[in-house]
Amino acid sequence: MAEPASAYLQLEENCARLSAISGAVATLHWDSAVIMPQGGNEARAEQLATLGVISHEILTRPEMGALLDEAEARGDTLDSWQRANLREMRNRWRHATAVSPDLVAAHSRATSRCEMIWRTARLENDFAALRPSLEDVVTLTREIAAAKSAAFGIAPYDALLDEYEPGCRTSVIDPLFTELEGFLPDFLQAALERQKAAPPVLRPEGPFDLLVQKDLGLTFMTALGFDFEHGRLDVSHHPFTGGIPDDVRLTTRYESDDFTQSLMGTLHETGHALYEQGLPKRWRSQPVGLARGMALHESQSLLIEMQLSRSADFLSFALPKIRAAFGGSGPAWETDNILRLYQKVEPGFIRVDADEVTYPLHVILRYRLETAMLSGDLPVADLPAAWNSGMRQALGLTPPSDRLGCLQDIHWPGGAIGYFPTYTLGALAAAQIFAAAGRALVDLPAQVRRGEFAPLLAWLRENIHAHGSCRSTDEILHAATGAPLGVAAFKAHLRARYL
Repeated sequence: MAEPASAYLQLEENCARLSAISGAVATLHWDSAVIMPQGGNEARAEQLATLGVISHEILTRPEMGALLDEAEARGDTLDSWQRANLREMRNRWRHATAVSPDLVAAHSRATSRCEMIWRTARLENDFAALRPSLEDVVTLTREIAAAKSAAFGIAPYDALLDEYEPGCRTSVIDPLFTELEGFLPDFLQAALERQKAAPPVLRPEGPFDLLVQKDLGLTFMTALGFDFEHGRLDVSHHPFTGGIPDDVRLTTRYESDDFTQSLMGTLHETGHALYEQGLPKRWRSQPVGLARGMALHESQSLLIEMQLSRSADFLSFALPKIRAAFGGSGPAWETDNILRLYQKVEPGFIRVDADEVTYPLHVILRYRLETAMLSGDLPVADLPAAWNSGMRQALGLTPPSDRLGCLQDIHWPGGAIGYFPTYTLGALAAAQIFAAAGRALVDLPAQVRRGEFAPLLAWLRENIHAHGSCRSTDEILHAATGAPLGVAAFKAHLRARYL
């Protein structure tokens, strides 16, 4: 094969620069969430806006379109990864050129400010304090969606969704969510009835030292294969995974009276982090080396948290370590009780604390609300009432406060409209992928009981992580599991675990 055309090599060089800026932005976001003082908000907003404009300017330079055209015309000089990289470059360029630099800067400033206001508003249960800044974010996001919609010839919401899950459309999501909405309410009632026949779940009594909780999380992260030479664990208001593959920054949060949710939150973010650390090293400065999309990303976190860590096999390995860490003994610490605690189904107000049966209903509600906000059918001022109405319909609950309702998530203050559906798409994919891993690794249950996670991680590396964005989500899933994304494996998993 001939040497790649100079146009392609210039594009790679530009993408490497963009990757360096993106990595700096990711670290600044982590710093904002973890250690930055409140007074640094305005300066940080300007820093992030400036870096966003610089990235936008690099990506939208006048010569970029011509370079892409020339490189595509010389596609016969590229190997399969380079061609895929060129495809991803083109998609990023299309997104960037659809939006003006002024709009990019305004959106960055608005979301940075809104995130900081949200932190206080959430703690103080003060939606009125958040409303003006959230209205600004929604207005600017609507402008971005409209610009991309016109450029791509797709619906405004689809244009935003494409940023988080490339190629995905509401026409894919709606049938999956409709099937879940038809299945989950009756299944939820059946699972609740089955629980009633079992002994009451006993919750281990605290307090649980926060440093001990952290050390326990670090122990399991190490066992699962997290590389602490290229990552770290911290605390934030809202758990997340950020940074870059060579420096993964994940966070969790702790409660002194309940170690269970904190531990599972840590394990959830570890799944994200393992995916990042497993991305192809050769391509990490290029678009093709990035994670495929947030649906696949979420599949990796839910595979670790839900499929693996809440299983009986995992608890047989983990529970002795948990008991030893907290000095736990007695009926509340028995394996059967802890298993029922981790597999307890109970409608609740908080998405991040929801069980895997009710979680999709939380996500579907947010999906309905954000599409309505984007279209203008739902004014931001009416969000609390619409949220509470949706919760009553979906889960039979009315939040007693906005802190337990529409203020609980950071996504909308951060401008991430189009992100929420990927959580449930990820849950469907996680069930599908874990089932395929179980078929491939016939000794997987025994390996998990022994705390041997290297075979599972190696399988995930080979079948999911190492592909980066070289293939589409559907192509990766089909190759790994033998089927496109669907609801069947998720339903089978729920039936096996809860009925």
